[in-house]
Amino acid sequence: MANLSFYLSFLLAYLLNICNAASSCWRDTACSGPNDTAFHGLWESNIYAPASRIIKPVSILSLPNGKLVSEYTGPTTLKGNGSGIVFDFGIEVGGIVSLSYSASGEGSLGLAFTEASTWIGEWSDASNGKFAGRDGALYAKVTESGNGTFVMPDKSMRGGFRYMTVFLLANGAISVDLTDVSLEISFQPTWANLRAYQGYFHCNDELLNKIWYAGAYTLQTNAVPVNTGRQVPMLANGWANNGTLGPGDTIIVDGAKRDRAVWPGDMGIAVPSSFVSIGDLESVKNALQVMYDYQNRDGSFPEAGPPLLQQNSDTYHMWTMIGTYNYMLYANDAGFVQKNWAKYLRAMNHIYGKVGPSGLLNQTGTRDWARWQTGFNNSEANMILYRTLVTSASLATWLNDTTDLSTTWLARADALQTAINKHCFDSSYGAFKDNATSTRLHPQDANSMAVLFGVVNATSPKAASISERLTDNWSPIGAVARELPENISPFISSFEIQAHLTIGRTDRALDLIRRSWGWYQNHPNGTGSTVIEGYLVNGTFGYRSSHGYGYDASYVSHAHGWSSGPTSALTEFILGLMVTSPAGRTWTLKPQFGDLKTAEGGFMTKLGKYQAKWERKDEGYRVDFSTPKGTSGGLALPCLEEGKVPAVKINGKNVSENFAKLVGNSVAMTVEGGKYSIEVSK
Repeated sequence: MANLSFYLSFLLAYLLNICNAASSCWRDTACSGPNDTAFHGLWESNIYAPASRIIKPVSILSLPNGKLVSEYTGPTTLKGNGSGIVFDFGIEVGGIVSLSYSASGEGSLGLAFTEASTWIGEWSDASNGKFAGRDGALYAKVTESGNGTFVMPDKSMRGGFRYMTVFLLANGAISVDLTDVSLEISFQPTWANLRAYQGYFHCNDELLNKIWYAGAYTLQTNAVPVNTGRQVPMLANGWANNGTLGPGDTIIVDGAKRDRAVWPGDMGIAVPSSFVSIGDLESVKNALQVMYDYQNRDGSFPEAGPPLLQQNSDTYHMWTMIGTYNYMLYANDAGFVQKNWAKYLRAMNHIYGKVGPSGLLNQTGTRDWARWQTGFNNSEANMILYRTLVTSASLATWLNDTTDLSTTWLARADALQTAINKHCFDSSYGAFKDNATSTRLHPQDANSMAVLFGVVNATSPKAASISERLTDNWSPIGAVARELPENISPFISSFEIQAHLTIGRTDRALDLIRRSWGWYQNHPNGTGSTVIEGYLVNGTFGYRSSHGYGYDASYVSHAHGWSSGPTSALTEFILGLMVTSPAGRTWTLKPQFGDLKTAEGGFMTKLGKYQAKWERKDEGYRVDFSTPKGTSGGLALPCLEEGKVPAVKINGKNVSENFAKLVGNSVAMTVEGGKYSIEVSK
């Protein structure tokens, strides 16, 4: 009986330890994230995040060809110099690896990591930024026969990988039984439950569902502990992720593997996608704060946060300002904005001081996302300035500014809009030029932003022409960025899909998502769980090989938040649910069907849950939605026949034409927050 009591006590303690490990935050980080998923349902099966912070591989692959050997079930044996095996974790992961082993003989265990299976082997893919070759491996010395353990040093934490090769080096006979392999996940450090998503999306197209959740999971891998930035100066050999990134406990960076730094331009896509999916705004706040903390004397912001602290970028300077708007829109954290408002005004004076006699911005801070040509009256930079002025006006209004800043900034935006259309639009081609010169380059970034940001009216012939011209750059696997020849940038394509959706070309947006993101989602050598930084039109991973990445295709990040655009686009445009003022005091619901039959989704703000679902039927469609009481929203319900108001019932009651107005090809109306069921029929 005593033995039974001892056994039960031991079992209880063991189970409690498992539960604690499964529900722990990173190391000594305080748990401040959500405890549970906000919306339960079948869509949770699409969440890639593990249920535990301590995980194990899912399968074993062979060297050197990476063929499946077996599922991972436990002990594995390596025997002799040069023997090795590949552990596949099944998804992108990152953190601290631990090995337990029993050895016979002396030698070294090597550990090498890669996100893509293309580079499995004894050399890790590249991440250190020195471009002196790939990262190499970590080594654990086996000095005597018997049992041993190896725990990866904290500074050598590997931020992003799917595949881990373990191999033996020895001068004599050696045999090692790997009795246990585990990984302590470092990302999303303040969350005890890595699957506690605060948003969701689900439709009848499983590929789109996978892409939405791949973007969401990428953003989780990009939310990292603030002491795990890539080391600067860069190492020539190996890697180190022990740099200080900013304040707080968690911060959003550009990529899981690299650069592991705050890049405000990347956040222009990453933050809206994070809001509608995982709902992590704490990481965003800390990322923005570090940019304000390192503002330069002339009012400019760095291009990237510490320890990198690259400078001289007008566009990324403005993205910090736009990011402040996005954070206020989603979080309604007026205290944060007011704390930094004086610095924000200095930033505005700095950038608007570069507007010349033509009315256009003269771009002198020429670093940018990777495009070849920058400077002078660059059209992309001017589109971003327009967006900066418009969002700044909203910020001033939300802060109850009494100095008429909103009026001033909107007037400047109007003047800039006129100048951009006058000097940069090429009417002979039907799209914007790269600059206010005689250039024949018509870039993807500026034209996408012109439509999305409202530099051209969404219902105008110009917008329709730009949307059509953008398709001239399409290949079977995505849109080539003319401003970065031969390269496909999911970052810039994230703006393009939203541009097509802005003018109601749902067909084009869904087509491009399936071509580009679908190509990587189904790629046999990818992570199968995240979104890639970029790739070449020839179908290789050599993004930017000839323009900054030292012809090393292994350097490309396979978990890059700037490529997560479909995650926000599918929620805000296809489902159609979008907040329009801080924390969703006001919102819109404007479904776009395309070739889909059903879609549903939702997200959280501090005001409560926002949730919608639509379903197409033979004679029309049905929309169900709920939003917090005390809010109000604008509906735009698609007409079933061009220019004809359909029959509309809300909660079983017919809607009069006095309440529902025909605007374009939609029925528009305003409703208060609450729960609604709408039937639309001919």
